[in-house]
Amino acid sequence: MPKHQHGLVRSASPEQPQQEQRSAAAEKGFGAPSGSRGGKRKGGKKRSPALSKADWGPMGKHPDLDAIVARQRLHLPLSGRLTEAEVARAWKQAAAEHHPDRGGEHDTMQLVNTARDLLLGRGL
Repeated sequence: MPKHQHGLVRSASPEQPQQEQRSAAAEKGFGAPSGSRGGKRKGGKKRSPALSKADWGPMGKHPDLDAIVARQRLHLPLSGRLTEAEVARAWKQAAAEHHPDRGGEHDTMQLVNTARDLLLGRGL
């Protein structure tokens, strides 16, 4: 009957040395060297750790300061990717709230429109 001690299974017979038991456990994935994953990536190319240019855009994962301010004005998440539909939906809600014809301020509506244009990449 096996005995458990420190996460290793030992047999009742002292015939099998402890080193062999550890190497058998390492083959199963426990205690394997950290650098060995068992295979190479297909294609032989490594992934680049750097972010792409799209990640740094106004609607990308890491927006610049102006895009963060624009996201705040439209009540959007401050980081993470956005879609055009999300920006359009947020702009419509903000426009309904701040439009001058509905009691809002003209200056605030201009800021909301500028935020939408910046996030969608529309130049003035």
